[in-house]
Amino acid sequence: MQRELVDDYRAGVCNIGPAEIARRRRTGHFGAAATVALFFVLLVTDTPHWWRLALFAPAALCAAGYLQAATRFCANYGWRGVFNFGDAGFGGTTSVAETAARRADRVKAAQIGLGSAVFGTVVAVAALLA
Repeated sequence: MQRELVDDYRAGVCNIGPAEIARRRRTGHFGAAATVALFFVLLVTDTPHWWRLALFAPAALCAAGYLQAATRFCANYGWRGVFNFGDAGFGGTTSVAETAARRADRVKAAQIGLGSAVFGTVVAVAALLA
């Protein structure tokens, strides 16, 4: 079983399996719902426009979840130098041994983080201007 897990891992490309991908997709769904719900609350309560910048957090969470699911790569695992192709959760991770692979994983994790932040910023600014 361990050999199969190592064969599925690809540095900077894929560090999670189906259970973890589904978990990231659920995070994306939650972030999307939270973004829409918060925007609705801010509109209905006639809150000052600058409060709409608070949409950054759930929108970035939404993007992070969907980006990780789509790329089959967990940013947190990438930063920590681990991968998981078993059950979802932090208990079943395997360490990445090679330094070059860990570096590639951190680059991918940073790309996901940056993409999530950009998406959150775009959503928040668009809501502010709406």
